Amino acid sequence: GGAGVTGTGQQSILLAFDFGFRRLGVATGNMHTRTASPLTTLEVREELPWNEIDRVIAQWQPGQLVVGLPQGEGVAQVAARIRAFAAALAQRYALPVATVDETLTSEAARDELRSNRRSGFLRRRVGKGRTDRVAACLIAEQWMSER
Repeated sequence: GGAGVTGTGQQSILLAFDFGFRRLGVATGNMHTRTASPLTTLEVREELPWNEIDRVIAQWQPGQLVVGLPQGEGVAQVAARIRAFAAALAQRYALPVATVDETLTSEAARDELRSNRRSGFLRRRVGKGRTDRVAACLIAEQWMSER
């Protein structure tokens, strides 16, 4: 057998992050089927939850990471933090990290959850953590659709 390149199939898996100062939404994406699923929401305290991110990366072994990056007015400070987060991900996991414009994804996620709740699909009130996961899911879908 040849060393190195074994087709583990993991190259088709991506993890997407919706970065927030209080919460970090995480979603998985499958590049073959071009589908994404909300995964989890991690609490952000003084430090980023690297131990939990480590666990998610180890569990899914993605070939690609995607981070939502807001564009436009009044987000320069947030965007700088997100770029630093993306750079830290690349350094820590030695994985390609892409950013996508996610200016609209949080709003879209809220709309999607609201309409699901109205249709009776979601019984409970939409928690903030759920919005973050769905936003991460939309980030994954957006990145895949742009490829």
